[in-house]
Amino acid sequence: MNIEEFREYCISKPGVTEEFPFDENTLVFKVMGKMFALTDLVDDFSLNLKCDPERAIELREQYPAIRPGYHMNKAHWNTVMIDGSLSSKLILELIDHSYQLVVDKLPLRLKQELNG
Repeated sequence: MNIEEFREYCISKPGVTEEFPFDENTLVFKVMGKMFALTDLVDDFSLNLKCDPERAIELREQYPAIRPGYHMNKAHWNTVMIDGSLSSKLILELIDHSYQLVVDKLPLRLKQELNG
């Protein structure tokens, strides 16, 4: 997976916007205004993704390329290094998981707006 594939996958999801709220190098993806994924456009390619806390620990133990979220709440975010050691299928599943965690926590009004 490269940065363009990551971007295209994220923005293809319902209700997703992209922005640079922190600086010109940090691309953030939000669903209905809530962050679910971000990446630095300058440094080595990695993704910060939300994750269920128990699953986050399991993933970190199983995959050296998955670490506690850099500059994020370590219990709820992972940094996923895109170094070729993880399958594209797993990376896409982790993006989906992050997106769904955020959608599940949205207020009912936003969920209804998202679902049309």
